[in-house]
Amino acid sequence: MPFINSKVSVTITEEQEKELKSRLGQAISLIPGKSENWLMCGFEDNYHLYFKGDNSAPTAFIEVKVFGQENPSAFEKMTAEITKIFGEVLGIGADRIYIKYEAVSNWGWNGGNF
Repeated sequence: MPFINSKVSVTITEEQEKELKSRLGQAISLIPGKSENWLMCGFEDNYHLYFKGDNSAPTAFIEVKVFGQENPSAFEKMTAEITKIFGEVLGIGADRIYIKYEAVSNWGWNGGNF
């Protein structure tokens, strides 16, 4: 039950969105027990982001929420992969990307909770 939400300061084309979704679907397996089969992705483009008081360069804020326990070593691998994906697909520099991880113990789906 992972969810990856991204807010980026650039426009995302339909083709880029599909590539991001696909590559994030592959990357989520870096976290043990997670797969694209349960992954939900959200994309917010043209978001007003300022980093260090500046908005002149492409910037991203990405949230990764997972059901279960934190896994710092897997999150470290995910950070490297997410940074690579957003760099290659949208041209956002690694030094302009923040990634927040959150392990959630209560997660609802299909009218109930896990």
